[in-house]
Amino acid sequence: MGAALSKAGLERRTPLATATLVVAANAPDVDVLSYTQGEYFALAFRRGITHGIPAHILLPFAVAGGIMAWDRWVRRRRHPDAPPARPGQILLLSFLGVLTHPVLDWMNVYGMRWGLPFSGTWSYGDALFIIDPWLWLVLGGAVALSGAGRRTLWVVLALVTTALVVLGPVPLPAKVAWLVAVAGIAGAAMSGRPRTPGSRARVAAAACLAALVYVGAMTAADAVSRRQVAAAAEAQGIPVVDVMVSPSVANPFGADVEVRTPDGYVPGRHTWLPTPAVTLRPEALVPLRRIPPAMDPARAERILARAEKAPDVRHYLTWSRFPYVSITARGDGWAVRYSDARYDDRAGAGGLGGVEVVVAAPEAGGD
Repeated sequence: MGAALSKAGLERRTPLATATLVVAANAPDVDVLSYTQGEYFALAFRRGITHGIPAHILLPFAVAGGIMAWDRWVRRRRHPDAPPARPGQILLLSFLGVLTHPVLDWMNVYGMRWGLPFSGTWSYGDALFIIDPWLWLVLGGAVALSGAGRRTLWVVLALVTTALVVLGPVPLPAKVAWLVAVAGIAGAAMSGRPRTPGSRARVAAAACLAALVYVGAMTAADAVSRRQVAAAAEAQGIPVVDVMVSPSVANPFGADVEVRTPDGYVPGRHTWLPTPAVTLRPEALVPLRRIPPAMDPARAERILARAEKAPDVRHYLTWSRFPYVSITARGDGWAVRYSDARYDDRAGAGGLGGVEVVVAAPEAGGD
């Protein structure tokens, strides 16, 4: 996103504009360092303080300071005749680049915490799959056609992203569309089109506009589909507490559905083509809590209280949106597994799919 904005014309505002926008657009993900403290710690920490209000204020100054230091101590020492970067423009572009990151992060079901440190409430756009190949294609293709960087870099990126799309869980029509589009971009790049700096900037600007229209359309579609799912649930006598419509990978016309009820989660599917349709499966309801049939509820509460003292469980529940839990016997104790209905059935979800701890069996009426 940062590179596309730069090539759409913002690179003319100051030297190092592209570097500034690219670095700023990625700066909030400095919280990836939280993985050094463990996967579940990272779940509770990420998309928080580095993405919220303080980040919008402080990170642009940090990015601008780093860019200006590079300009003074490295770039202009190597090239004394180079025009200096303009501090005011660098700071302005840093603010813009940083802002694009949490806005796009908010668009998926993983969520964002805009209000930290004042509020830890999660917010979810539910409009885009967490990795959207069509945004890659539109924005990356426009930057590639702008002539930015070395051709070898773009060839490598095209091969890597194509491998992810072709070998990943992407529908066949989307794979074909991707291959055709990448071939078209490659052909245009080799032919030298667009040829002039102005025409290249117009291509990048059009790509940014197309991305904006796409994101807006997906956001509106999610709002409509949520109402359709809620109406379908009520028509089937399913009590609705909350609804999630989760976009499918590379398929803007279909989405997975979770309807939260007082007792659990009803899975389903929403599709737009050939006509809007909602399919719910109440027989596949996932209960909020699964305990052995003979277990006393009070004992289950004591087991869960012990499990929730575990740091990994606390971190997971901080992040979880649609949590549920199961208790099963394990040796002399009990295995307690917390999962989230967003990710529990997705291949490769890893720690997003759940966390399990084993606790000693409490005595009846005990601590």
